[in-house]
Amino acid sequence: MALDKKWIVKEPGNPALVRSLATELGVDQSLANLLVQRNITNFTLAKSFFRPQLEDLHDPFLMKDMDKAVRRLGKAITESEKILVYGDYDVDGTTAVALVYSFLRKETPMVSYYIPDRYTEGYGISYVGIDQALNEGCTLIIALDCGIKAIEKVAYAKQKGIDFIICDHHLPAGELPQAAAVLNPKRNDCHYPFDELSGCGVGFKFMQAYCIRNRIPLTKLYPFLDLLVVSIAADLVSITGENRILAHYGLKQLNEAPSKGLHSIIKLAGLEKHQITMDDIVFKIGPRINAAGRMESGKMAVDLLISRTDDAASQIGHTINDHNDDRKNIDRKTTREALDMVRNMPDMKQRKSIVLYNPKWHKGVVGIVASRLVEQYYRPTIVLTKSNGVITGSARSIPGFDLYEAIESCSHLLENFGGHMYAAGLTLMEERFEEFERMFEGIAFKNISDHMLTPQVQVDTYLDFRQITPKFFRLLKQFQPFGPGNESPVFVTEDVYDNGNGRLVGSDAGHLKLELIQEDEPYRAISAIAFNQSLHFEHLHNGNPVDICYSVAENYYRGIANLQLRIKDIKAREVIV
Repeated sequence: MALDKKWIVKEPGNPALVRSLATELGVDQSLANLLVQRNITNFTLAKSFFRPQLEDLHDPFLMKDMDKAVRRLGKAITESEKILVYGDYDVDGTTAVALVYSFLRKETPMVSYYIPDRYTEGYGISYVGIDQALNEGCTLIIALDCGIKAIEKVAYAKQKGIDFIICDHHLPAGELPQAAAVLNPKRNDCHYPFDELSGCGVGFKFMQAYCIRNRIPLTKLYPFLDLLVVSIAADLVSITGENRILAHYGLKQLNEAPSKGLHSIIKLAGLEKHQITMDDIVFKIGPRINAAGRMESGKMAVDLLISRTDDAASQIGHTINDHNDDRKNIDRKTTREALDMVRNMPDMKQRKSIVLYNPKWHKGVVGIVASRLVEQYYRPTIVLTKSNGVITGSARSIPGFDLYEAIESCSHLLENFGGHMYAAGLTLMEERFEEFERMFEGIAFKNISDHMLTPQVQVDTYLDFRQITPKFFRLLKQFQPFGPGNESPVFVTEDVYDNGNGRLVGSDAGHLKLELIQEDEPYRAISAIAFNQSLHFEHLHNGNPVDICYSVAENYYRGIANLQLRIKDIKAREVIV
């Protein structure tokens, strides 16, 4: 099912501002336009965009409860209390635990870590985890990337003599847990200047504050930025403000001096001779770290990320890589089964959502499958399976539809739920599934207009191939790191042809590898890759023109980097006979 996409070309920047900035920076006007579109309108703003500085990170004590958190941690370390670092089993949670644990073990030997089991405990704080802390004699739990809604569990821990410091970035409910400190920039009463930190980012700010209070040089904390950038990329938080600074220096650390655990993953992912980007983390590093929690235990991911020797990192890394291969096989099989279910839905054309349930599916891949179905059908999608006697699963959305709000409207049918606008998790009893499916579809039908079901590609500007010079590309790379809030610029070039060397590639011949030319520059071909767009092969192979919508990237082959267009969409031009 090929979806037609609508190209939305952004308004160009103010022409006078664009010309002025181009002159001031000595850059092409097309690049100056990209900056103005990002509200970068003068030299000072451009300098902070292109040259982020760690000194510009916000004062961590501006975060509500930070003073309380640092005091409670300081007391625990001074009095040799046992501390348990507790985090979720996904990339954000495991990197957060690895960062905080690795830093604290240099301050105290009385620290351990815990990751809940996805299958027996589920997401977030569990009674099993609290009892484990109790058995170990811990009197302080630092919860990372979870805990903001764990009111009863934090109260249970308090009864047992265990304090909590919560470091979370998910939306709080009306009531906060009675913890020793609750660090969350999304708290209504928190006026921290930046509220888009990852869970690992909140943990980093906590350790930054501890360093400042105890006069520990921040240079002892900065080597852990490689863990933080992995969380920022994998959790798809905004790459603006403070996150841009953290991601910039995190990528620098990841490329120049990664931890032994991350270096093991880099080698296994075939990235050792690459300049690693945010995309590499999202598509190659993150999924491998996630595979531990999906297929076995998230604790294995932390074991890898805190490894102190190359041998230990290599051994765990290979095991996790094998888990990732298993995950991919299960993912492919489940996706095929899910697509078959959708194709056999008699009312699919009328539906505004997809809700699927198969008790035999693997819980660890349902989120991935939901994302695949959104790509294929462009509808909010919930994929559910059975685990521990209840239905549980993951949901993914499309732009403009608030998934969390929709699921919250069905909360009386649910045992548990959590997430945000575009991704969520939920649990319900089997007897309530059909009622939930009807209610969710009703909410989707009411709130999703037909035009919302057409995927849109946001285009920055039009470009001719002659403008893609080595200098243009060199400066374009400095717009990195890319991600939400600072997407890789997208261009449209019209009336291009394949030079005759185009071919189908991929195991199922579903992708296009092209060498593209424009008529006014017929001797300069630019390499391009178009994933899942083989339907255009015959048109191009016969020498016919197309318009393309793409980003400009680097492709590494045998350690050599070459410019390559990554085509997002192709529109065939009318052939004039």
